[in-house]
Amino acid sequence: MTGEAALVLEDGRVFRGQAYGAVGQTLGEAVFCTAMTGYQETLTDPSYHRQIVVAAAPQIGNTGWNDEDDESTKIWVAGYAVRDPARRASNWRATRTLPDELERQRIVGIAGIDTRALVRHLRTRGSMKAGIFSGDALAAADELVDRVNGQPSMLGADLAGEVTTDALYTIEPEGDHRRTVVAVDLGIKTNTPRMFAQRGMRVHVVSSNTTLDQILELKPDGVFLSNGPGDPATADAAVELTRGVLGEGLPLFGICFGNQILGRALGRGTYKMKFGHRGINIPVVEHETGRISITAQNHGFALEGERGERFDTPFGTAEVSHVCANDGTVEGVRLVDGRAFSVQYHPEAAAGPHDAAYLFDRFAGLMEGA
Repeated sequence: MTGEAALVLEDGRVFRGQAYGAVGQTLGEAVFCTAMTGYQETLTDPSYHRQIVVAAAPQIGNTGWNDEDDESTKIWVAGYAVRDPARRASNWRATRTLPDELERQRIVGIAGIDTRALVRHLRTRGSMKAGIFSGDALAAADELVDRVNGQPSMLGADLAGEVTTDALYTIEPEGDHRRTVVAVDLGIKTNTPRMFAQRGMRVHVVSSNTTLDQILELKPDGVFLSNGPGDPATADAAVELTRGVLGEGLPLFGICFGNQILGRALGRGTYKMKFGHRGINIPVVEHETGRISITAQNHGFALEGERGERFDTPFGTAEVSHVCANDGTVEGVRLVDGRAFSVQYHPEAAAGPHDAAYLFDRFAGLMEGA
């Protein structure tokens, strides 16, 4: 750690600590993650683009950084705030330390702050604009608050196009090739195509601006909508693409941002949550079976609806299939005929529990029966 740093919120609250990682200035939306493990996967998750992540776990950095657990090609968070950074990495897979990697990728962070107080503040007031400042970027508190408030809001942010792949790439199946999936990259994580490949699926990962005709040229047995950052209300192109896929009758599966896109394609609205769901221990109830899964989540927007609610769409009757056991937030929608479904959480579990991995098998079965 090198010198003083300050985390400043839009409402004027200031948390002072030490610089952690790169020194300078970063702006973003302050959110908190309750996960006790998996910080490398969190930091490299494109869904966290433009967000300053506050680690609720008190000590961070124990397992260092390795070359195997990244969920994308880079760290996507805007900044990182921790309480008690590990003094050294202690894991046989580590090749370097977390602060070294943050500095290498020029991610501005802060350590030594009261993250418990910060998390309680965000839970009470909601996620808000924030900034981390260190080195020459430090200034009087009033000036820092002005810088924080001068940045764009996450509400209305169109970010999927900033994190999507530049060109199509393919993940080959493990073992015999059973089916072909086109995955629309809205901010996809590395483990998701791997989960498909383990089930004998060839996965063509395509950009978020891919057209329906381009997807059909790949002759998919099913289409997947990935996780991703930003306000789903801005993703009109992805919504129209999804409607096209549904119109073709192709099996469709979506997660996280993809859940919101499918919901919008079915006529549902979205809204910005007060502080969102970010962690790996969030209980979700499946309406049809009563099954409860402990899930990994990262979202600040949600679909409108109630548990078990059925509604008409141009593609047939749909229903709210899953809700959060904690607060009733919509966690999944599906067409009642079964050919399209999505969940708000992350069944690829990187990092997180494996309770929801069966959804990949459900999608495989849906394509087998198509």
